[in-house]
Amino acid sequence: MLTLIGVLLALFLGALDQTIVATALPKIASDLQGIDRFSWVATAYLVASTTLVPIYGKLADMYNQKKIELTAICIFLIGSFLCGVSGEFGSLPLIGDGMNQLILFRTIQGIGGAGLFAMAFIIIAGLFPPAERGKYQGMVGAVFGLSSVLGPTLGGLLADHGSMLVPGIEGWRWVFYVNVPFGALALWFIAFRMPNSVSKKTVKKFDYLSALLLIAALMPLVTALQMHGSDHSEQIFRSALFIFAFIAFILLYFRSIRSDNPILNLQLFSNSVFKTANTATFLIGISFMSLVIFMPLYMVNVLQMEATTAGLTMVPLSAGMLIGSIGAGQIVSRINHYKMILLISIAFAAVGVFLLTTMNMETKLWEICMYLTICGIGLGPTMPLFPLIVQNAVDPNEIGQSTSAVQFFRQIGGAIGASLMGAILNFNLAKSKHQFAELTGEISTRSQAPTPMELQSLISTAATQIFITAFFIMLLAWAITWLVPQLVLRKTND
Repeated sequence: MLTLIGVLLALFLGALDQTIVATALPKIASDLQGIDRFSWVATAYLVASTTLVPIYGKLADMYNQKKIELTAICIFLIGSFLCGVSGEFGSLPLIGDGMNQLILFRTIQGIGGAGLFAMAFIIIAGLFPPAERGKYQGMVGAVFGLSSVLGPTLGGLLADHGSMLVPGIEGWRWVFYVNVPFGALALWFIAFRMPNSVSKKTVKKFDYLSALLLIAALMPLVTALQMHGSDHSEQIFRSALFIFAFIAFILLYFRSIRSDNPILNLQLFSNSVFKTANTATFLIGISFMSLVIFMPLYMVNVLQMEATTAGLTMVPLSAGMLIGSIGAGQIVSRINHYKMILLISIAFAAVGVFLLTTMNMETKLWEICMYLTICGIGLGPTMPLFPLIVQNAVDPNEIGQSTSAVQFFRQIGGAIGASLMGAILNFNLAKSKHQFAELTGEISTRSQAPTPMELQSLISTAATQIFITAFFIMLLAWAITWLVPQLVLRKTND
């Protein structure tokens, strides 16, 4: 149980860092004088943490999982500390100013964060058989939901008031420093309480070429998905990244079918559970990101809420996911049946997203909280159950790569979702009679600023279209889940 606590704590910190920086970015950019590069602070972490998840999964199938987890935590903590000191010592040779330092150190932090994401479900799979695993993986799903909602609120609080913790240290630095003591505690739990499993004997060597091709494909893909500028030169660069990623994926495919030990065994895609579960997970990732990113925007700019109030309004989503994730894990462990639970859950989430499409400027706060709670209860079970059913359906020797694939497809879905929904928002803003740049300059980045009525209407219309899109994507995920085979959950790990 102490091992589980360490894994969950480390995962919470890694997942939190995907969202905690967003609300602190204005202060970070101002302090480090890097407003022109502020978006790369979040992008650097996302690119690194998404790209390396499959590689960690493969390593977990080949080597000692305890050592891999400890290494990931150490890299994450080193990256966190370095992020906190960015710019403290002026410009550094080869790196540059504080903003460049922060972007580089966020990449290091993301390299560790990828291991925290990948290893959580994998370690739990080694501790408990599939028939019992659901109730423990439900806790992992709850951590993901909790971190995605609490991150923006906590980031804003630390950025605004963190300077009171230690005089002389800017508040935004605590967004990174806070990881160090809690991460050290997680490190202690893993180092001294996790069973020291025997390293797996393998005659096959790690395929470094496949790993390099995977990185070459994913880094430009995720980077391009995070670029939303309308500048012509940026659009050309973005297109070039997509082309480069496409070519790298083709090379990776041919390398994988020839390799004796590919990063991801392509034969897994012939497994019906693996194929359908990952497709549904990918689609759910798209819909989920639309809630996390655009609900706060809607509440601040359309409903005229304070930023703190908007952040707190997202708590029902987190609470619903907590209830749904833990509850579904417990139920599946008792009844040994997962498909109907998933179908009911995704249908519930679809209803919640549909209710969000009915919002307007007259919608009451309690109604929004109810809609988000419904979404959370429906989304929560998908977090632990899709990894569980994939683990149950594959060879135990491939649990690492198959589990990391589920995490990867969810994260890629989220990245594509953010890009797709952002495009819908930008399209609606660009349709107005004012210039796009003029309008976006009026969007409230500070909750005290009044929002023009016209802009309220535009964002309200865009949000409705975003949630309608998310609703149909969720329906598609529900339909695909019908195709997931129902297998008996194994009572052993053999």
